[in-house]
Amino acid sequence: MQHWLNALPYNAETGGETLRSFRGVVRHGMAHCLEAALSAAVILEQHRYPPLVLSFESVDLLDHVIFVYRSASGWGSVARSRDPGLHGRKPLYATPRALAQSYFESYVDYTGGIKAYAVVDLRVLGDYDWRLSDRNVWKVEQMLLDWPHRPLLYDAARVERLRRRYVAFREQHGFKPWKYYQGRERWMPLPPEFRSRG
Repeated sequence: MQHWLNALPYNAETGGETLRSFRGVVRHGMAHCLEAALSAAVILEQHRYPPLVLSFESVDLLDHVIFVYRSASGWGSVARSRDPGLHGRKPLYATPRALAQSYFESYVDYTGGIKAYAVVDLRVLGDYDWRLSDRNVWKVEQMLLDWPHRPLLYDAARVERLRRRYVAFREQHGFKPWKYYQGRERWMPLPPEFRSRG
């Protein structure tokens, strides 16, 4: 699943905002984070994984959504992002909170930072057709925005250190870092546009 999403171009919504179902993603051949999470939920639901997504609230309102699942070895995720550190994780985390925490460092950029997270079962949407609709499925986004999120406590001084390091790297290299993050061995493979850069 992660390999398929990695092969899709990131949907930068250049023609206007979208929130496509799995059918729309296949038709257009691209996905942003929530579209990727919905696609993973549709496909993996057929393999008996519940359609769970983890929603991140960011301090700069640039939120992120990933598909999450539980296996015998722990919690993992499948995701697509324009940032290298926000893709999938291997199923090695004891709890959804531990999985969410694994994204904390790589979420910090010029303005971003995780302030809260929520795990939501998309079946709460009932008969709403988020799986195969031919239209944008905005109700999914609104539901996630309204859903109560649990705060992730953090040290503001640590965030500032991470932000300074990120800014310095971008100024020196001109692209987004990923090799300096701790815990990379628990990440799923990255899309090709990131793997050739350090």
